[in-house]
Amino acid sequence: VQLQASGGGLVQTGGSLRLSCAASGRTTSIYVMGWFRQAPGKEREFVATITWSGANTYYGDFVKGRFTISRDNAQNTVYLQMNSLKSEDTAVYYCAARGPKGLSTIKMLRTYDYWGQGTLVTVSS
Repeated sequence: VQLQASGGGLVQTGGSLRLSCAASGRTTSIYVMGWFRQAPGKEREFVATITWSGANTYYGDFVKGRFTISRDNAQNTVYLQMNSLKSEDTAVYYCAARGPKGLSTIKMLRTYDYWGQGTLVTVSS
């Protein structure tokens, strides 16, 4: 499985961005697909993920209704709509995917098997 992330850029505080992650290759092995982020000097953290069926979504605590994850199975693509962006959202955002594993581990980055290259989001005040 290959993941290609895009959509990052520079945005002002309070603005919006939409990230995209396109999957290719053996996409039938994907059960969940989502996003992590890593800010300078910090550990990579969970942002959001969605089951490939689209039935379930999961978010990091800091999202607080500002981000929405969605998917287009026909395009093998997952989107992350980010609204009300804050300076602390500045980070490299990584797309990730994994096969079927326990839902209790869904926010744990080490359980994800496939990773994209990352896209930089910079929020300026």
